[in-house]
Amino acid sequence: MEKMKAGIIGCGNISAIYLENFKDNPLIEVVAVADLIRERAQERADEFNIANVYNVDELLQDNEIELVLNLTVPGSHAMTDLAVLEAGKHVYAEKPLAISLEDGRKVIELAEEKGLYVGSAPDTFLGSGIQTARKAIEEGLIGKPIAATSFFMGGGPEAWHPNPEFFYVAGGGPMFDMGPYYLTALITLLGPIRRISSSAGVQITDRVIGSGPKEGTPIEVQTPTHLAGTIDFEEGAIATMITSFDIRGASDLPRIEIYGTEGTMSIPDPNFFNGEVKLRRFGQDTWETVTPAFESRQNERGIGVTEMVESIRAGREHKASGKLAYHVLEAMHAFQRSSLEGKHIQMESTYQAGAKNNTDENQSEAVQSH
Repeated sequence: MEKMKAGIIGCGNISAIYLENFKDNPLIEVVAVADLIRERAQERADEFNIANVYNVDELLQDNEIELVLNLTVPGSHAMTDLAVLEAGKHVYAEKPLAISLEDGRKVIELAEEKGLYVGSAPDTFLGSGIQTARKAIEEGLIGKPIAATSFFMGGGPEAWHPNPEFFYVAGGGPMFDMGPYYLTALITLLGPIRRISSSAGVQITDRVIGSGPKEGTPIEVQTPTHLAGTIDFEEGAIATMITSFDIRGASDLPRIEIYGTEGTMSIPDPNFFNGEVKLRRFGQDTWETVTPAFESRQNERGIGVTEMVESIRAGREHKASGKLAYHVLEAMHAFQRSSLEGKHIQMESTYQAGAKNNTDENQSEAVQSH
């Protein structure tokens, strides 16, 4: 099968792992890179032997390119997606899909209008960790899922990140930064969300950049840094979720646990593709490790892009889709809205995963080869 020619817009830190994972990809060939800072794009091109270094307009005008990876900062995701779609190309973007729901809808609607595919990170849910848990739930190992807990607890990225300001403006904070990993995992395991209630606040207002050339510079916090809430799923399960940049003394709380009528399942960090799934059945005193459905490496970013290209070729719905990303985006907004408005927020969107998943016998060799 002929490889799909791809370009990358945005050559920051995250671009390196995508390019590394695409080096031997059987379905995708990255032929061009672009960045607002041309020198940064040139560095990536030299590092990974990419022929073309473009500005954004040049990349969009290259008719050879069918797919664009949008690895820009969150505030530019929707604008860049729309430009890519207007140029007649499929697009896969880093999370979140957009900052506003309105922009997210525009992206989905334009893609449908033009018959193009929109994909979005995270694709970690396609790895062995979440897919092993999904298979175990489908096989009834914990009975019917009835509840869950989900915790991302940290002190914020300013201690190590040289340019952390964007984490503390609209579209940042722990919910928009890490929430997509946790919410996507929960939706994969428990189905679509029906409603959300929450409290959100800024518990630590004084933030200072801790490394790099801006060390010592104060940060203005403009978005909630601690969000705690309850998620009601359409199929009946109720989850408790906390995301926080205000936990400076660390935490021993589990990343994700799923509670069923016949047992409990411990889910590995959804920011990674692998990790052990633990099971404790009703009446047992010890945990057992669930046999992995397949093997994954820790960081396989890009398998969602590969699966999307496969789906484009086959004319089917893909998994790390814009529709899933929009459902996650609406949920993240609902956490903030519920706190501001003092009420449950009913979800308007939904998402139904396809019957086929990465644990099927006919799982794509292309995805596995990543």
